[in-house]
Amino acid sequence: MLIEKERTGAYVLEQRYPLPLSSAMPDVWELWRRAKTLEWDPQTDIPWEDLHPERYSAEQGLAAQMYWSRRTWGEYGAISESPALLLRFCLERQLPDLQFFFTMRTMEEGRHAEASWLMAERLGRYFSQPQNPPTVGAVGTHGVRRMAFDPETSLEGIFASLVCAAEEILIDVFKATVHKATNPAVRRLMELILRDEVRHIAFGWQCLDAWAPSFTPETVRNIEAAVTTMIENVEFRGYRNLWLAIEGGSATPAEIDADRISCEAGLGGNTPEDEMQVFPDFLRKIRKRMAPPCPACCTPPSSGARTPMPASAPSAPCARSRAPVWSAS
Repeated sequence: MLIEKERTGAYVLEQRYPLPLSSAMPDVWELWRRAKTLEWDPQTDIPWEDLHPERYSAEQGLAAQMYWSRRTWGEYGAISESPALLLRFCLERQLPDLQFFFTMRTMEEGRHAEASWLMAERLGRYFSQPQNPPTVGAVGTHGVRRMAFDPETSLEGIFASLVCAAEEILIDVFKATVHKATNPAVRRLMELILRDEVRHIAFGWQCLDAWAPSFTPETVRNIEAAVTTMIENVEFRGYRNLWLAIEGGSATPAEIDADRISCEAGLGGNTPEDEMQVFPDFLRKIRKRMAPPCPACCTPPSSGARTPMPASAPSAPCARSRAPVWSAS
């Protein structure tokens, strides 16, 4: 059946050769190199002996179990994103730098899933599913795998929605609340996840910056639609925080309160007050990061779209900062 689909053109063949493997994106290749040298093992690199779940109340323990179980579901969903995007890279003949880095990203998301599962287990219990079945639609996936196989969604739109919306806000919240994780084992796990995810975000922005000069108006519209969809239909449905979907959501009160109780116990998570402070800052940041450059910093081509000037061009004040807003170390 597969051979017949290949013969009739119903199945898209990968045109692999010639196969160049030299780096064409040095910044992305450096992220690949760092990822290989900064590996860690959830079994041995977290001070589990400092967890002491017996020191917490039953309510705190249950909340933390729910929080880390839900993080496991999200990280497990991310495992499928990287292979899906790898297939897209191959079919679109993307540069080898992207494919090398995403092989490591697959392993890192698997590592995050294992570590989050271990944390829930060692806190007393891992929940393998939400308490109410309809909640699965909110926490199961943020749709990147589906977009990866949709030819109507540009690769640029996928990167923008995954990096600018889904992963960026997650890391902004982690950065803003990691200091509240007073438990040594929990804090170390959050720090290790944060270190990996910062590389993932840097990779996405570096790709978007490299591709920006070739963006057409249609590409920009595709990016805008993908990012808006991610925020409205994923974030605001409770993918990270179930309390965001409290209006019309199906999560139980215990699930909704889990983040706050776990956070206040120092076991990970964040409060609605944290979120309401971080989220507006996140939106302002990505709007600035994705805004078109001002006339002083760009050269308008014949199409009317503005192409950023090369990095060697004289600097000028611009609303859009080309410099990353994080460290990828």
